[in-house]
Amino acid sequence: MNPITVLLAEDHLIVRDGLLALLKLEAGIRVVGEAENGRQAVALAASLSPDVVVMDIAMPLLNGLEATRQILHASPSTRVLILSAHGDDAYVEQAMALGAAGYLVKQTASNVLAAAISEVCKGHPFFSPSISKRRYHHQRKAKAMGEKPRKDAAHLTSREVEVLQLIAEGKANKETADELHISIKTVEKHRQKLMEKLNIHDTASLTRYAISAGIIESSVQVTIL
Repeated sequence: MNPITVLLAEDHLIVRDGLLALLKLEAGIRVVGEAENGRQAVALAASLSPDVVVMDIAMPLLNGLEATRQILHASPSTRVLILSAHGDDAYVEQAMALGAAGYLVKQTASNVLAAAISEVCKGHPFFSPSISKRRYHHQRKAKAMGEKPRKDAAHLTSREVEVLQLIAEGKANKETADELHISIKTVEKHRQKLMEKLNIHDTASLTRYAISAGIIESSVQVTIL
């Protein structure tokens, strides 16, 4: 039986090395690539076609949620397993809405990771016990009250999310244009569209929105004017 191929997407080297060492002990799993930011994760997933991508959320250049959306759009057969320090319901629900197959918090016991990879590869959802319990209760409550799933009111496109993250990380228009291989004029158009959709009219407020929406962590942006 062929081993499950895995791509690790984690920006902290010490964490990535730990995950790699842990998975090397699993005979049925083979790590085929490592990514240190979301954009690299998307590119490697396209070239390596791994069975499973283990994805952190808070990563530079392109956050893990947007990277998940892009990976699954290009390769629907790949499974994405979120492994994040953030276990908030908002992060979990957003990840699942984008197509993630499972969600683990980094506080989960190390021996659970291999089991999670195996299960999502089979097409079965897998969650950390604390998340699974919360989802069960939330779903029961929502069903009993006849609630419909919440949608993102902003309806940002994939490109708008990319531009928003780079703006929030403090990148100038030219840097954003170079990173995305688009013109400065196009960046300016996306920035204007973001402000219109979000009813936000300055860079500092865009940055605060990106933090509140989980697009970047507050520690990523050094200064908010």
